[in-house]
Amino acid sequence: MARLDAPVILLVTVCTIDRAPILANADAHGALVAAWQAAGDWAVGSYVVMPDHVHLFCSPAGCGVRKVKEWTAYWKGQAGDRLPCLRGVFQRDCWDTQMRTRGHYCRKLEYVNENPVRRGLVANAGDWPYAGRLNSLWW
Repeated sequence: MARLDAPVILLVTVCTIDRAPILANADAHGALVAAWQAAGDWAVGSYVVMPDHVHLFCSPAGCGVRKVKEWTAYWKGQAGDRLPCLRGVFQRDCWDTQMRTRGHYCRKLEYVNENPVRRGLVANAGDWPYAGRLNSLWW
């Protein structure tokens, strides 16, 4: 049952084909951020770019937005246009789930932010350079 007073915030995960570890670098990070900013339709909140996948939270940026899977396909193409080594590297689909409650959203934010620590890439989540927030998505 949908709650009329709850915001629409999705957690979207996009993986590279064969989980190729090619995303955790400044060039890929910059191309992804630029693609998200240009893609419209969905406003990206917090995100983490891991070596082989991306987690991001997003919310509709207006009325009549594209379906999230169409939007995701669009920004994947935009990232590849900005950085040719990203062309065709992503799995075709994406995984998304809607945040149900404020608590659910907060738990998922913490889980996503701690991903580089769990993978042994950094000791502290704040040290991971390929993460950030483009827009504040409030619950």
